[in-house]
Amino acid sequence: MAKTLYLIGGPMGVGKTTVGQALKKQLANCAFLDGDWCWDMDPFQVTPETKEMVMENICDLLNRFIRCSVYDNIVFCWVMHEQMIIDEILSKLDTTGCQIVKVSLVCTEDALRERIEKDIEKKLRKKDVMERSLAYLPLYDALDTVKIDVSGKALGKIAEEIMHIKESVYGKIYRN
Repeated sequence: MAKTLYLIGGPMGVGKTTVGQALKKQLANCAFLDGDWCWDMDPFQVTPETKEMVMENICDLLNRFIRCSVYDNIVFCWVMHEQMIIDEILSKLDTTGCQIVKVSLVCTEDALRERIEKDIEKKLRKKDVMERSLAYLPLYDALDTVKIDVSGKALGKIAEEIMHIKESVYGKIYRN
């Protein structure tokens, strides 16, 4: 059976990590990587050097998951708001024998505002995220991904839709 790499993008606050964690539990032999973990630094600095380092770390980890015989499914989530980010990641991976499922989670502006406001209230995000996230939202329309509108949807429904994408492209999913 071929491995499957799920690339899940979307603006900050849309629910990528939550959906990725849910998929990890539903898919057999699954590894999960959140690209934000590779940016977890203090001080947080976006420079050409740190961008290169983060991309190398992400691709190294994904390649290790792909090569590991224990994992049949790899779920990766990150903002990925530009096609060149997705293309760069895929160009640095050995995806021989891998099925690739590319998804962008999107929602209405109101839903995104509501989600981010809740995160700000819980002190999970800073206020500056709102403007950036809303600015990124329309960029997903241009990407070569399947768009899933998560506005008002239950977590299980979103995970089912992502698994259905694989089924419709590659055939039946085999679960535990």
